Amino acid sequence: MFSDCSLLFSLVLLLLMAIVRSTQVHLSNANGIKTAVFLSPKFDLEPGSVAEKLFHNIDFPRGHIAIKSFVAEVVDEAGNPVPLYETYLHHWIAMRYYRPKAVENSNSSSNQRSEKSDYVVIKNNGICDDHLPQYFGLGSETRKTATAVPDPYGIEVGNPAEIPAGYEEGWILNLHAIDTRGAEDKLGCTECRCDLYNVTQDEDGNALEPEYIGGMRCCYEETKCRLIEGYRSPRRSFFMKYTVKYVDWDNSILPAKIYILDVTARWQRSNNSKESNGHNCQIEYLIESCSTNTAHDDCIHTKSVSIVLPSGGEVIYGVAHQHTGGLGSTLYGEDGRVICSSIPIYGQGMEPGNESGYIVGMSTCYPQPGSIKISSGESLTLVSNYSNAQRHTGVMGLFYILVADPDQHSPNATSAPHASVHEHKKTSIPHYVWVVILLFQAALVLALVITYQRKCRKAGYESIAT
Repeated sequence: MFSDCSLLFSLVLLLLMAIVRSTQVHLSNANGIKTAVFLSPKFDLEPGSVAEKLFHNIDFPRGHIAIKSFVAEVVDEAGNPVPLYETYLHHWIAMRYYRPKAVENSNSSSNQRSEKSDYVVIKNNGICDDHLPQYFGLGSETRKTATAVPDPYGIEVGNPAEIPAGYEEGWILNLHAIDTRGAEDKLGCTECRCDLYNVTQDEDGNALEPEYIGGMRCCYEETKCRLIEGYRSPRRSFFMKYTVKYVDWDNSILPAKIYILDVTARWQRSNNSKESNGHNCQIEYLIESCSTNTAHDDCIHTKSVSIVLPSGGEVIYGVAHQHTGGLGSTLYGEDGRVICSSIPIYGQGMEPGNESGYIVGMSTCYPQPGSIKISSGESLTLVSNYSNAQRHTGVMGLFYILVADPDQHSPNATSAPHASVHEHKKTSIPHYVWVVILLFQAALVLALVITYQRKCRKAGYESIAT
């Protein structure tokens, strides 16, 4: 009797283990989307100090994949999100590059200026020449800004056919964070006002122009913003926590191009051509305060620029990047139609992701497929609005858009991939249903284990009694 019960008990336990394993696999690979969470190398800050880091060869999913989203935030050593009023995240960006395979495989770090000469940075699709080469990047708004790439599109990386012989693909993470604990003027520190940092030269030792009174050239690594006299607080350690969602690449995925537009861009259209000669993007600009006799609500500063993309296509995503004081940004087509309008979300509390007075998110655009198109050579207009009730230094007016051109996709991927992706969504069982089913199965098997244990124990007692 005991041998039969033991055999049955073993079989039930094996079934339970199989169910648990299947649950774990499903949860880590729901609908084919994989999720990877990483931490950057550690960086330290003390009150008033600045961290401007380039972390080379960061941990990142490998292989030929399509990235579906990339999010990041600053966390402390315990993994807790850090509020912006303690550590202000000016920006973070992720850059893709090729490097010789012989280069040592390590997460080395450096400052912004010392990029390794043997790296070949793979830029996005435009339009800012050598500036703004990143694939992904945000600032204080990182926690409440959607970054998901809609189906059936993806950001293609890791294609072995595109990687030069003798090279491998890697990623660089650049972060710019400012510790504003005890700052005399928190807003001034986050806007990198040169007088608060007591800076007259940039990071390369070049004298700053008299009219340059604030911006990234004044708040680089090892600079320090002015603190309240006598303020003391301990040095702290932080990490950038970043989460990448991705899928294995296949021909059903339509590749999306990344364009980063800048309202400070300076360019000229080529003669007898619909193309531009390139855009010299300044990245940041100064906003002077409005006159004292202007009503507060009427103090609005507007900056605009005309831009031509290298090629057209369907817009599938859009979002702006602005700093404190931002009122929103809009991208218009040549005929005046709105391609995307992105509005800042200001925090209203104290908890991370809702810090009062800070931009904690930006609204995004997800047009219906095929509804928003940009023609080749079309002149676009980017408009960035800020409140100028007070002066703002080092502000930005960037705009990210993802553009897809299905006509340039593989000839084997016509309308069928769209249908197969949508069909998969309609016929697949939702993730939460699978969880309920699997947990029910596990509970049922566990109940069987307990029942048979009791029966076997009772049978054992009866055999001893007789």
